[in-house]
Amino acid sequence: MPAFAYDYLTAGCFTEINLARNKSDIRNVQLKPWYLRDFDGADQRTELFGETYDAPFGVAPVGLQGLMWPKACEYLAQSAVDHNIPFTLSTVSTASIEEIGKITNGKFWFQLYHPAEDLLRDKLLERAWEAGCRTLVILADTPTFAYRPKEIRNGLSIPPRMTPRNIVQMFMSPTWAMGQLIAGKPEFQTMKPYIPKGLNMKHLGLFMNKTFSGRLTEAKIAQIREKWQGNLIVKGIVNPDDAEIAVKHGLEGLIVSNHGGRQLDRGQSTIVPLYKLAPEFGSKLKMMIDGGMYSGADIAASLACGADFAFMGRTPMFGVCALGRYGGHHTFEMLKKQLQQVMEQVGCARVGDLCDHLIAESVPI
Repeated sequence: MPAFAYDYLTAGCFTEINLARNKSDIRNVQLKPWYLRDFDGADQRTELFGETYDAPFGVAPVGLQGLMWPKACEYLAQSAVDHNIPFTLSTVSTASIEEIGKITNGKFWFQLYHPAEDLLRDKLLERAWEAGCRTLVILADTPTFAYRPKEIRNGLSIPPRMTPRNIVQMFMSPTWAMGQLIAGKPEFQTMKPYIPKGLNMKHLGLFMNKTFSGRLTEAKIAQIREKWQGNLIVKGIVNPDDAEIAVKHGLEGLIVSNHGGRQLDRGQSTIVPLYKLAPEFGSKLKMMIDGGMYSGADIAASLACGADFAFMGRTPMFGVCALGRYGGHHTFEMLKKQLQQVMEQVGCARVGDLCDHLIAESVPI
């Protein structure tokens, strides 16, 4: 893949301190094995919001997936269906709500970037519901667009800006380039009906910044709760005050997240607030996490620290960028095998029991 697309997938904000902290903190978590107890095998099946999934992890929302690899969003949605795990579509991805609804038979989650205008918000919610979506994720951790030096250097845009540097990168990635020619240029498909035609890259950027300048507030959560009859999740929560608001308004769950280290460079890693929030809110909300997980062992560590479910964004994308339409299948199969091995090694029969194997002193709080 071209370097500008790879940078978008892998980079964080500022000097990428929090990106590195996400990885290192979760890898400090240690588990204790029980070797001499009776053990009949491990079962990864997990119930979440009335659905039983084959594994306790799903696909996190990722923007601009089709820029990183042609049809990446559609490939991952299909792979998630085949492996019976949840797929989450971002508002700013390159596949439409309706297309993902068809691929998943309506069994998908939708992440809403909160628009500045209520009318646009309501249109997006209506489209998601009509496409079969019953779990809505509202994003809290992007009140402003972060400073990401690599994106600035690359002049990242949709479609990619045709600078001499980017053109060279495209020529050096012929499989990616051919795939883009076949698939068509990547666009914000969900947002396409609302984007004025004929905008150049500068004005498209200004339009998107203006459209999604809405900070999520308690009042806006209350409005969405009144309108959305399905499961309502808030993503980006890292402190108890915000978690209390989620409980107050009857939300079904929260996702502890720092946007993959892409928003606040001096924030906490995801595993630390999860470990602190789970004891207080785990009986009131489904506790989920994303950020910092790249293996089945990382998933096991997150579940041991109190998560009911884990979501991964970069890892499935790495699979698609390496293997195309088969990448999601390869990645999910690999993650399942890795998690199974960890559970069998420590003698854990069910994912909900992994917390019994946590060595609490290893959590970097």
